[in-house]
Amino acid sequence: MDMMVFLLAAEVLFVAVPFTAEKSFTGEIEGPTVDRAGNVYAVSFARKNTIGRVSPEGKGEVFVEMPKGSLANGIRIGRDGQLYVADYTGHNILKIDPGTRKISVFAHEAGMNQPNDLAMAKDGTLWASDPNWGNGTGQIWRISREGKVVRAAEGMGTTNGIELSKNGKYLYVNESVQRKVWRFRVERNGTLSGKTLLIEFPDFSMDGMRMDRKGNLLISRHGKGTVAMVSAAGKVIREIDTLGKKPSNVAISADGKTVFVTEMEKGRLVRFRLE
Repeated sequence: MDMMVFLLAAEVLFVAVPFTAEKSFTGEIEGPTVDRAGNVYAVSFARKNTIGRVSPEGKGEVFVEMPKGSLANGIRIGRDGQLYVADYTGHNILKIDPGTRKISVFAHEAGMNQPNDLAMAKDGTLWASDPNWGNGTGQIWRISREGKVVRAAEGMGTTNGIELSKNGKYLYVNESVQRKVWRFRVERNGTLSGKTLLIEFPDFSMDGMRMDRKGNLLISRHGKGTVAMVSAAGKVIREIDTLGKKPSNVAISADGKTVFVTEMEKGRLVRFRLE
């Protein structure tokens, strides 16, 4: 019996199921993050200029309306419990207090193209990808805990998904148009070095990505309709069907066992279980 239970459990791993109804979000759904209570925050719930909050049971609501001139993309939750949001039209990193829902500008940089996704170090340092879609180029910014913005890398392709290794020693950044994933070494002074190609895909695009507890990258394959699990050696371990062709970003629950995917074609969140 124990073996049967194990087999049944094993069958549902890496199989996506709907988490919210179709069209509960608009086609701009993006930027998921999960708090410790299991609530999922994602962009464009019901309307484009919102951030929604979805309960662990899948019940959604408008969490905040974005300020005029601002639109959200990637979202991260800091150790302080605050939500940090890439505001790609306002060239800001916004901060949202989940208790009061107050929105403030944490960092502003006029030199940003359109800050896209965020990664957060354990000390609170933020890293932001910043593509220029029109030119097919991109850059990376480092934002200190005090909100000071420094350009960390430039002259790249369309920088999009961004993630830190669990020990904080490596930064991974993908380029959507060029279909490449790069790895940088993060030096003690915060600079990046040792740029190395991790993997290059032959087709389709990439959007957001996150790292699981085993050190594998989970990369949304926009247009292909999958999340690719890529090892630290740059090998594709498996691909998970996202029940729609346009996955935009991924988030992992606090216990490391559930992946949430924002999927644009059907305007909803889906989820699947990890080992």
